[in-house]
Amino acid sequence: MARIRISLPDTFLFHTTMPIRIDDINYGGHLSNDAVLTLAHEARVRYLKQLGFTELDIGGVAILAADAAIEYKSEGFHGDVLDVDIGVADIERKGCDMVYRFTNCHTGIEIARAKTGIVFFDRSSRKVVRVPPVFLEKIGKSRSPLQDS
Repeated sequence: MARIRISLPDTFLFHTTMPIRIDDINYGGHLSNDAVLTLAHEARVRYLKQLGFTELDIGGVAILAADAAIEYKSEGFHGDVLDVDIGVADIERKGCDMVYRFTNCHTGIEIARAKTGIVFFDRSSRKVVRVPPVFLEKIGKSRSPLQDS
């Protein structure tokens, strides 16, 4: 069976820490897959807030998660504190990937990687739209590779 492999970006743009709560533990006694996505969501909201955005307003448009993937590297347990790093990759005309690395902040052991495919969405027209220039500016990109396509 083919395994999911998530490549890390060359540069991470945001860092935060989060504890693994008891709600994040599955019946196997370790960090659950749904909790990884919830932690990624929380980290993304924090990152966007630092940039002056919300998920509903990035240059006048919202974002939607189009897909998600998780690659486990090790177990995480209740009480562990995670370093969460976010990078932006694969910028396309109407979206990008946000890549997350979860590391135990005390041991340095990588716990998981996650990726969420993000598209930009105009809520009034109910259509996917181009990546807003203000988003590209805030993440240090002057334009998307397919901006003129």
